[in-house]
Amino acid sequence: MTTIAIAGGTGALGAQVVEAARRRDLTPVVIARSHGVDLTTGDGLDEALAGVDAVVDASNVAALRAKSAIAFFEAATSRLLAAGERAGVRHHLAVSIVGCDRVDLGYYVGKRRQEELVRTGPVPWTIVRATQFHEFAGQMLERSPGPVGLVPKMLSQPVSARALADLLVDIAVGEPRGLAPDVGGPEQHLMPDLARRLVAHQGRRTKVVAAPLPGKAGRQVAAGGLLPGAGATILPETYDEWLAAQ
Repeated sequence: MTTIAIAGGTGALGAQVVEAARRRDLTPVVIARSHGVDLTTGDGLDEALAGVDAVVDASNVAALRAKSAIAFFEAATSRLLAAGERAGVRHHLAVSIVGCDRVDLGYYVGKRRQEELVRTGPVPWTIVRATQFHEFAGQMLERSPGPVGLVPKMLSQPVSARALADLLVDIAVGEPRGLAPDVGGPEQHLMPDLARRLVAHQGRRTKVVAAPLPGKAGRQVAAGGLLPGAGATILPETYDEWLAAQ
């Protein structure tokens, strides 16, 4: 039986990876502060990774500034890789973001640093870059509660987190692949449009306002910087199908 550790295993994606592992009769180990493991300090990591075959790093931080994002991913990724080497982990899978190599948003710069550490780290690795999840529009609305919801004007090709989780587990139990093909959903959408459809589905009266992304990063996003590249893996669930299931 394969044992998979999921860093960030209580988050939006991580919890889905935990369930995907269980559906395959694998043994998931949740790495999260609520489970006594702190990625940024390393507390509890060696114990958590004992006997683990593969790690799926779905850890996350709510940081918009590059400095804060880099600090988190440097601390968390370095400690996770070092503990993985000590434990004899055979495969480290890092979940990254489509466009992080070409869009200069602060958080994306942090993901670049994470990728650099994984590529040069001591554990055989795979990096999977995915687009925003179907849940992303709702998360943006939660950041601006009230009668008006500000949602970034960004063109995306959102993906099902549940379907992505299944794919991640499939990859994790296999051989390391290096940089895997991008992963996205079947349709392109502007994020404010998805937020409006979500508000209507929920029967809310929130007015969704599209907030343009400023500067260089805004131009990069407008030019399709968040869309998956050629040869991408396209997972089938549409936004409407996801919405109907909510």
